[in-house]
Amino acid sequence: MPAEKPESRLEKTVELPIGPYHPAYKEPEMFKLYVDGEEIVDAKIRIGYQHRGIEYLAQRMTIQQIVFLVERICGICSTSHPICFCQAVEDAMNLEVPDRARYIRVLIGELERIHSHLLWAGVALHLIGYDTLFMYFWRYREPVCELLEELTGNRQHYAMICPGGVRRDIDLKKMKPKILRVLDEIKEPIAKVGEAVAKDKLVKARMVGVGVLTKQDALKYCTVGPTARGSGLKIDVRVDEPYAAYKEVGVDIKVLSEGDVMAKTLVRVLEVLESIEIIKRCLDAMPNGPIKAEFKEYPVAEGVGKYEAPRGEDIHYVRLQGTTVPYRLKVRAPTYANLPSLVPQLIGESIADAPIIIGSIDPCFSCTERVSVVDVKEGRTLTLTMSEFNEFGRKRKNPLKVK
Repeated sequence: MPAEKPESRLEKTVELPIGPYHPAYKEPEMFKLYVDGEEIVDAKIRIGYQHRGIEYLAQRMTIQQIVFLVERICGICSTSHPICFCQAVEDAMNLEVPDRARYIRVLIGELERIHSHLLWAGVALHLIGYDTLFMYFWRYREPVCELLEELTGNRQHYAMICPGGVRRDIDLKKMKPKILRVLDEIKEPIAKVGEAVAKDKLVKARMVGVGVLTKQDALKYCTVGPTARGSGLKIDVRVDEPYAAYKEVGVDIKVLSEGDVMAKTLVRVLEVLESIEIIKRCLDAMPNGPIKAEFKEYPVAEGVGKYEAPRGEDIHYVRLQGTTVPYRLKVRAPTYANLPSLVPQLIGESIADAPIIIGSIDPCFSCTERVSVVDVKEGRTLTLTMSEFNEFGRKRKNPLKVK
Protein backbone atom coordinates (compact mmCIF):
# COMPACT_ATOMS: atom_id res chain seq x y z
CA MET A 1 0.00 0.00 0.00
CA PRO A 2 1.55 3.38 -0.98
CA ALA A 3 2.56 5.76 1.79
CA GLU A 4 0.14 8.56 2.52
CA LYS A 5 1.25 11.92 1.18
CA PRO A 6 2.12 14.46 3.89
CA GLU A 7 -0.20 17.03 2.28
CA SER A 8 -3.23 14.74 2.47
CA ARG A 9 -2.39 13.80 6.04
CA LEU A 10 -2.13 17.44 7.14
CA GLU A 11 -5.66 18.05 5.85
CA LYS A 12 -6.94 15.74 8.59
CA THR A 13 -4.94 17.27 11.42
CA VAL A 14 -6.14 19.33 14.35
CA GLU A 15 -4.28 22.48 15.40
CA LEU A 16 -3.40 22.32 19.10
CA PRO A 17 -1.99 25.51 20.63
CA ILE A 18 0.40 25.37 23.58
CA GLY A 19 0.67 28.86 25.04
CA PRO A 20 1.16 31.73 25.07
CA TYR A 21 0.41 30.96 28.72
CA HIS A 22 0.74 27.38 29.86
CA PRO A 23 1.20 25.87 33.34
CA ALA A 24 4.20 23.82 32.17
CA TYR A 25 6.24 26.91 31.24
CA LYS A 26 7.29 29.91 33.26
CA GLU A 27 7.51 32.30 30.31
CA PRO A 28 5.01 33.11 27.54
CA GLU A 29 5.57 31.35 24.23
CA MET A 30 3.40 29.84 21.51
CA PHE A 31 3.75 26.43 19.90
CA LYS A 32 1.18 25.42 17.30
CA LEU A 33 1.12 21.63 17.13
CA TYR A 34 -0.66 19.89 14.27
CA VAL A 35 -1.81 16.49 15.50
CA ASP A 36 -3.32 13.41 13.91
CA GLY A 37 -4.92 11.60 16.82
CA GLU A 38 -2.19 11.65 19.48
CA GLU A 39 0.71 12.02 17.04
CA ILE A 40 2.36 15.35 16.25
CA VAL A 41 2.76 15.68 12.46
CA ASP A 42 3.94 19.30 12.27
CA ALA A 43 4.80 22.22 14.53
CA LYS A 44 5.19 25.97 14.28
CA ILE A 45 6.94 28.16 16.82
CA ARG A 46 5.79 31.68 17.54
CA ILE A 47 7.76 33.94 19.85
CA GLY A 48 7.66 37.63 20.68
CA TYR A 49 5.58 37.78 23.86
CA GLN A 50 8.53 38.82 26.01
CA HIS A 51 10.26 41.48 23.90
CA ARG A 52 11.80 44.24 26.03
CA GLY A 53 13.84 46.27 23.53
CA ILE A 54 17.25 45.47 25.04
CA GLU A 55 19.22 46.34 21.89
CA TYR A 56 17.29 49.60 21.44
CA LEU A 57 17.95 50.58 25.05
CA ALA A 58 21.66 49.83 24.62
CA GLN A 59 21.92 52.54 21.95
CA ARG A 60 20.88 55.10 24.58
CA MET A 61 23.02 53.98 27.52
CA THR A 62 26.69 54.12 28.37
CA ILE A 63 28.81 50.99 28.15
CA GLN A 64 29.03 50.80 31.94
CA GLN A 65 25.23 50.98 32.16
CA ILE A 66 24.83 48.34 29.43
CA VAL A 67 26.76 45.82 31.55
CA PHE A 68 23.93 46.00 34.11
CA LEU A 69 21.32 45.97 31.33
CA VAL A 70 22.58 42.78 29.65
CA GLU A 71 22.94 41.18 33.07
CA ARG A 72 19.15 41.33 33.19
CA ILE A 73 18.55 39.70 29.82
CA CYS A 74 18.34 36.43 31.73
CA GLY A 75 18.20 35.99 35.48
CA ILE A 76 19.67 32.48 35.32
CA CYS A 77 22.56 33.43 32.98
CA SER A 78 23.30 36.75 34.66
CA THR A 79 27.07 36.30 34.25
CA SER A 80 27.00 34.88 30.72
CA HIS A 81 25.68 37.99 28.99
CA PRO A 82 27.88 40.53 30.86
CA ILE A 83 31.05 38.52 30.16
CA CYS A 84 30.05 38.09 26.51
CA PHE A 85 29.30 41.81 26.13
CA CYS A 86 32.52 42.85 27.88
CA GLN A 87 34.51 40.47 25.68
CA ALA A 88 32.99 42.17 22.62
CA VAL A 89 34.00 45.60 23.98
CA GLU A 90 37.48 44.32 24.86
CA ASP A 91 37.81 42.83 21.37
CA ALA A 92 36.93 46.20 19.81
CA MET A 93 39.47 47.97 22.06
CA ASN A 94 42.21 45.29 21.81
CA LEU A 95 42.16 45.37 25.60
CA GLU A 96 44.00 42.62 27.48
CA VAL A 97 42.28 41.42 30.65
CA PRO A 98 44.57 40.74 33.67
CA ASP A 99 45.21 37.06 34.44
CA ARG A 100 43.56 37.11 37.85
CA ALA A 101 40.39 38.65 36.40
CA ARG A 102 40.29 35.94 33.72
CA TYR A 103 40.39 33.22 36.38
CA ILE A 104 37.71 34.94 38.46
CA ARG A 105 35.47 35.05 35.39
CA VAL A 106 35.92 31.29 34.97
CA LEU A 107 35.13 30.67 38.64
CA ILE A 108 31.88 32.67 38.62
CA GLY A 109 30.88 31.35 35.20
CA GLU A 110 31.28 27.69 36.17
CA LEU A 111 29.41 28.13 39.45
CA GLU A 112 26.62 29.68 37.42
CA ARG A 113 26.72 26.73 34.99
CA ILE A 114 26.30 24.29 37.90
CA HIS A 115 23.30 26.11 39.36
CA SER A 116 21.71 26.56 35.90
CA HIS A 117 22.05 22.88 34.93
CA LEU A 118 20.75 21.68 38.30
CA LEU A 119 17.82 24.08 38.08
CA TRP A 120 16.98 22.77 34.60
CA ALA A 121 17.35 19.11 35.62
CA GLY A 122 14.86 19.64 38.44
CA VAL A 123 12.38 21.39 36.14
CA ALA A 124 12.75 18.64 33.50
CA LEU A 125 11.88 15.94 36.03
CA HIS A 126 8.98 18.06 37.27
CA LEU A 127 7.66 18.18 33.69
CA ILE A 128 7.38 14.37 33.66
CA GLY A 129 5.86 14.29 37.15
CA TYR A 130 8.92 13.04 39.06
CA ASP A 131 9.04 15.62 41.84
CA THR A 132 11.22 13.54 44.17
CA LEU A 133 14.29 13.81 41.92
CA PHE A 134 13.29 17.41 41.19
CA MET A 135 13.72 18.18 44.88
CA TYR A 136 17.04 16.32 45.05
CA PHE A 137 18.57 18.35 42.21
CA TRP A 138 17.38 21.61 43.73
CA ARG A 139 18.66 20.52 47.15
CA TYR A 140 22.22 20.37 45.76
CA ARG A 141 21.79 23.59 43.77
CA GLU A 142 21.12 25.64 46.89
CA PRO A 143 24.68 25.54 48.35
CA VAL A 144 26.02 26.75 44.98
CA CYS A 145 23.65 29.73 45.00
CA GLU A 146 24.78 30.52 48.54
CA LEU A 147 28.42 30.40 47.40
CA LEU A 148 27.68 32.84 44.59
CA GLU A 149 25.98 35.16 47.05
CA GLU A 150 28.97 35.08 49.39
CA LEU A 151 31.45 35.62 46.54
CA THR A 152 29.59 38.43 44.78
CA GLY A 153 27.13 39.85 47.30
CA ASN A 154 24.11 38.82 45.23
CA ARG A 155 22.23 35.58 44.77
CA GLN A 156 21.45 36.60 41.19
CA HIS A 157 22.59 39.52 39.03
CA TYR A 158 26.07 39.30 40.52
CA ALA A 159 27.39 42.65 39.17
CA MET A 160 30.93 41.23 39.08
CA ILE A 161 31.90 41.88 35.46
CA CYS A 162 33.14 45.09 33.86
CA PRO A 163 35.05 45.98 30.67
CA GLY A 164 38.69 45.12 31.29
CA GLY A 165 38.17 42.64 34.13
CA VAL A 166 36.01 42.26 37.23
CA ARG A 167 34.67 44.73 39.81
CA ARG A 168 35.62 42.89 42.98
CA ASP A 169 38.45 40.61 44.05
CA ILE A 170 38.02 37.31 45.87
CA ASP A 171 39.69 36.52 49.19
CA LEU A 172 41.00 33.06 48.28
CA LYS A 173 42.50 32.48 51.71
CA LYS A 174 39.01 32.71 53.17
CA MET A 175 36.86 31.39 50.33
CA LYS A 176 38.91 28.59 48.74
CA PRO A 177 38.41 26.08 51.61
CA LYS A 178 34.68 26.82 51.68
CA ILE A 179 34.28 26.47 47.90
CA LEU A 180 36.16 23.16 47.89
CA ARG A 181 34.11 21.86 50.82
CA VAL A 182 30.81 22.68 49.12
CA LEU A 183 31.93 21.14 45.83
CA ASP A 184 33.09 17.96 47.56
CA GLU A 185 29.79 17.72 49.44
CA ILE A 186 27.62 17.95 46.32
CA LYS A 187 29.74 16.03 43.78
CA GLU A 188 28.96 12.47 44.85
CA PRO A 189 25.23 13.05 45.53
CA ILE A 190 24.78 14.70 42.11
CA ALA A 191 26.52 11.76 40.43
CA LYS A 192 24.22 9.34 42.29
CA VAL A 193 21.07 11.27 41.38
CA GLY A 194 22.24 11.35 37.76
CA GLU A 195 22.74 7.59 37.89
CA ALA A 196 19.24 7.20 39.33
CA VAL A 197 17.83 9.21 36.42
CA ALA A 198 19.64 7.00 33.90
CA LYS A 199 18.41 3.75 35.49
CA ASP A 200 14.90 4.55 36.71
CA LYS A 201 12.29 2.72 34.61
CA LEU A 202 9.71 5.50 34.83
CA VAL A 203 12.19 8.19 33.79
CA LYS A 204 13.50 6.03 30.95
CA ALA A 205 9.96 5.48 29.70
CA ARG A 206 9.47 9.25 29.38
CA MET A 207 12.95 10.21 28.14
CA VAL A 208 14.67 7.39 26.23
CA GLY A 209 13.93 7.56 22.51
CA VAL A 210 11.76 10.66 22.99
CA GLY A 211 12.39 13.89 21.08
CA VAL A 212 15.34 12.51 19.13
CA LEU A 213 17.51 15.07 17.32
CA THR A 214 19.89 13.27 14.99
CA LYS A 215 23.46 14.46 14.51
CA GLN A 216 22.60 15.44 10.93
CA ASP A 217 19.63 17.55 12.06
CA ALA A 218 21.69 19.08 14.86
CA LEU A 219 24.19 20.24 12.21
CA LYS A 220 21.44 21.31 9.81
CA TYR A 221 19.69 23.48 12.41
CA CYS A 222 22.97 24.87 13.83
CA THR A 223 22.20 23.83 17.39
CA VAL A 224 24.48 24.80 20.26
CA GLY A 225 25.31 23.81 23.82
CA PRO A 226 24.01 20.65 25.54
CA THR A 227 21.36 20.29 22.82
CA ALA A 228 24.11 19.82 20.23
CA ARG A 229 26.38 17.77 22.48
CA GLY A 230 23.51 15.42 23.31
CA SER A 231 23.28 14.68 19.57
CA GLY A 232 26.95 13.84 19.14
CA LEU A 233 28.38 17.24 18.16
CA LYS A 234 31.63 17.92 19.98
CA ILE A 235 31.39 21.71 20.10
CA ASP A 236 32.10 24.07 22.97
CA VAL A 237 33.27 27.67 22.76
CA ARG A 238 35.45 27.13 25.84
CA VAL A 239 37.54 24.71 23.75
CA ASP A 240 36.96 25.80 20.15
CA GLU A 241 37.64 29.51 20.80
CA PRO A 242 39.02 29.66 24.36
CA TYR A 243 38.36 32.84 26.32
CA ALA A 244 39.05 33.92 29.92
CA ALA A 245 41.35 31.25 31.44
CA TYR A 246 39.87 28.15 29.80
CA LYS A 247 42.98 27.53 27.73
CA GLU A 248 44.95 27.19 30.96
CA VAL A 249 42.46 25.20 33.07
CA GLY A 250 41.17 22.99 30.25
CA VAL A 251 37.70 21.58 29.52
CA ASP A 252 36.68 17.98 28.80
CA ILE A 253 33.71 18.24 26.42
CA LYS A 254 30.91 15.85 27.39
CA VAL A 255 29.20 14.29 24.36
CA LEU A 256 26.46 11.66 23.97
CA SER A 257 25.18 10.45 20.63
CA GLU A 258 21.59 9.29 21.25
CA GLY A 259 20.04 12.74 20.72
CA ASP A 260 16.97 12.04 22.89
CA VAL A 261 15.76 13.81 26.02
CA MET A 262 17.72 11.40 28.22
CA ALA A 263 20.97 12.23 26.39
CA LYS A 264 20.41 15.96 26.83
CA THR A 265 19.72 15.38 30.53
CA LEU A 266 22.79 13.24 31.17
CA VAL A 267 25.05 15.62 29.23
CA ARG A 268 24.08 18.36 31.66
CA VAL A 269 24.71 16.14 34.69
CA LEU A 270 28.15 15.25 33.30
CA GLU A 271 28.85 18.93 32.66
CA VAL A 272 28.03 19.74 36.29
CA LEU A 273 30.65 17.22 37.42
CA GLU A 274 33.15 18.63 34.90
CA SER A 275 32.46 22.19 36.11
CA ILE A 276 33.35 21.07 39.64
CA GLU A 277 36.75 19.87 38.38
CA ILE A 278 37.28 23.07 36.36
CA ILE A 279 36.65 25.19 39.46
CA LYS A 280 39.15 23.15 41.47
CA ARG A 281 41.83 23.62 38.79
CA CYS A 282 40.96 27.30 38.58
CA LEU A 283 41.37 27.80 42.34
CA ASP A 284 44.71 25.96 42.36
CA ALA A 285 46.14 27.97 39.45
CA MET A 286 44.66 31.43 40.14
CA PRO A 287 47.50 33.99 40.06
CA ASN A 288 47.89 37.18 42.06
CA GLY A 289 47.75 40.59 40.44
CA PRO A 290 45.34 43.32 39.32
CA ILE A 291 41.72 42.55 38.53
CA LYS A 292 41.03 45.28 35.96
CA ALA A 293 42.84 46.77 32.97
CA GLU A 294 42.81 50.56 32.88
CA PHE A 295 41.79 52.50 29.76
CA LYS A 296 40.96 56.13 29.04
CA GLU A 297 38.58 56.20 26.08
CA TYR A 298 36.58 54.09 23.67
CA PRO A 299 37.72 53.97 20.01
CA VAL A 300 35.70 53.85 16.80
CA ALA A 301 35.75 50.09 16.29
CA GLU A 302 33.67 46.93 16.38
CA GLY A 303 34.08 43.69 18.26
CA VAL A 304 32.51 40.29 18.83
CA GLY A 305 32.26 38.34 22.07
CA LYS A 306 31.52 34.61 22.28
CA TYR A 307 30.70 32.77 25.48
CA GLU A 308 29.62 29.21 26.29
CA ALA A 309 26.53 29.94 28.37
CA PRO A 310 24.76 27.05 30.15
CA ARG A 311 22.37 26.77 27.19
CA GLY A 312 25.07 27.10 24.53
CA GLU A 313 26.99 29.66 22.50
CA ASP A 314 26.09 33.26 23.33
CA ILE A 315 27.22 35.96 20.87
CA HIS A 316 27.37 39.73 21.34
CA TYR A 317 28.37 42.19 18.61
CA VAL A 318 29.14 45.78 19.53
CA ARG A 319 30.07 48.78 17.40
CA LEU A 320 31.74 51.63 19.24
CA GLN A 321 31.64 55.21 17.97
CA GLY A 322 34.34 56.92 20.04
CA THR A 323 32.02 57.84 22.91
CA THR A 324 30.77 56.06 26.02
CA VAL A 325 27.53 55.22 24.16
CA PRO A 326 27.87 52.47 21.50
CA TYR A 327 26.39 52.82 18.04
CA ARG A 328 24.97 49.28 18.02
CA LEU A 329 24.63 46.17 20.16
CA LYS A 330 23.45 42.87 18.69
CA VAL A 331 22.71 39.84 20.88
CA ARG A 332 22.31 36.24 19.68
CA ALA A 333 21.30 34.15 22.68
CA PRO A 334 21.62 30.33 22.56
CA THR A 335 17.88 29.59 22.74
CA TYR A 336 17.40 31.56 19.52
CA ALA A 337 19.77 29.09 17.81
CA ASN A 338 18.15 25.99 19.33
CA LEU A 339 14.44 26.79 18.85
CA PRO A 340 14.18 25.73 15.15
CA SER A 341 15.49 22.26 16.03
CA LEU A 342 12.34 21.63 18.09
CA VAL A 343 10.32 21.01 14.92
CA PRO A 344 12.08 17.73 13.94
CA GLN A 345 12.19 16.74 17.62
CA LEU A 346 8.41 17.10 17.96
CA ILE A 347 7.30 15.49 14.69
CA GLY A 348 6.27 11.88 15.18
CA GLU A 349 6.01 12.16 18.96
CA SER A 350 2.97 12.00 21.25
CA ILE A 351 1.19 15.13 22.47
CA ALA A 352 1.93 14.06 26.06
CA ASP A 353 5.67 14.27 25.38
CA ALA A 354 5.57 17.81 23.94
CA PRO A 355 6.29 19.60 27.27
CA ILE A 356 9.44 17.61 28.06
CA ILE A 357 10.67 17.79 24.44
CA ILE A 358 10.29 21.57 24.40
CA GLY A 359 11.84 21.76 27.86
CA SER A 360 14.80 19.60 26.80
CA ILE A 361 16.56 22.52 25.09
CA ASP A 362 16.22 24.56 28.31
CA PRO A 363 14.47 27.42 26.49
CA CYS A 364 14.85 30.96 27.78
CA PHE A 365 12.43 33.23 25.98
CA SER A 366 13.57 36.34 27.85
CA CYS A 367 16.94 35.90 26.09
CA THR A 368 15.37 35.11 22.74
CA GLU A 369 12.79 37.77 21.96
CA ARG A 370 13.72 39.90 18.98
CA VAL A 371 11.08 42.28 17.67
CA SER A 372 7.45 43.34 17.77
CA VAL A 373 5.62 45.27 15.04
CA VAL A 374 4.02 48.53 16.17
CA ASP A 375 1.32 49.59 13.71
CA VAL A 376 1.10 53.32 14.43
CA LYS A 377 -1.61 53.97 11.87
CA GLU A 378 -4.03 51.46 13.37
CA GLY A 379 -2.84 51.88 16.96
CA ARG A 380 -1.92 48.29 17.71
CA THR A 381 1.08 46.10 18.50
CA LEU A 382 1.56 42.80 16.66
CA THR A 383 3.70 39.77 17.39
CA LEU A 384 4.19 37.93 14.11
CA THR A 385 5.86 34.84 12.71
CA MET A 386 8.09 35.35 9.65
CA SER A 387 5.33 34.25 7.24
CA GLU A 388 2.80 36.50 9.00
CA PHE A 389 5.29 39.39 8.90
CA ASN A 390 5.76 38.92 5.13
CA GLU A 391 1.99 38.89 4.61
CA PHE A 392 1.63 42.01 6.77
CA GLY A 393 4.18 43.80 4.58
CA ARG A 394 2.34 42.85 1.38
CA LYS A 395 -0.99 44.20 2.64
CA ARG A 396 0.40 47.61 3.59
CA LYS A 397 1.37 49.88 0.69
CA ASN A 398 3.96 51.62 2.84
CA PRO A 399 4.15 49.79 6.20
CA LEU A 400 6.94 52.00 7.55
CA LYS A 401 5.28 55.32 6.77
CA VAL A 402 3.71 57.13 9.72
CA LYS A 403 1.12 59.83 9.04
